[in-house]
Amino acid sequence: MQASESNAATRSLSRVLHSGADGVTVITFAAQLRDEFRRLNVAWLERYFTVEPIDERVLDDPENEILAAGGEILFAQREGEVVGTVALRVADADSVELTKMAVDERWQGRGYGQVLLETAIQLARDLGKRRVILYSQRSLKAAIALYYKNGFADMPGPLDGKYARCNVQMEKWL
Repeated sequence: MQASESNAATRSLSRVLHSGADGVTVITFAAQLRDEFRRLNVAWLERYFTVEPIDERVLDDPENEILAAGGEILFAQREGEVVGTVALRVADADSVELTKMAVDERWQGRGYGQVLLETAIQLARDLGKRRVILYSQRSLKAAIALYYKNGFADMPGPLDGKYARCNVQMEKWL
């Protein structure tokens, strides 16, 4: 196991990246939050689509699939309860993929997705990345509107087939 993998697997402390007047705190991954990452994403995937093999791989081993390569997983908390999550997965030297964004159904419509997205974009900048990419589905009207509102644009060219459920790929240059 490499040092970055070891650090990712044993990380026990989160860093606070956002603490707003809205009562929402965004923190980084810590081992005790691992099950929350899975819970939120499986609930979202089963509500709208299905859990694909790539999802299983990432959700079963986020430490190696996301963190070990230099990515990060963020969690939105309100009064100590995890209400949402998003991950930045390193795509290449200049880009991260915004992935596994989910807000608990009970907390949707309150702006927590916006806070997670803004925090993730700032973190991508802090990591020295030049671009954020994402894969989505046009039927998710609220998500697509959120991405456009935050400066994402459709990427030209064919989809890479990474996810069966996706019919759009988007990017934001930082």
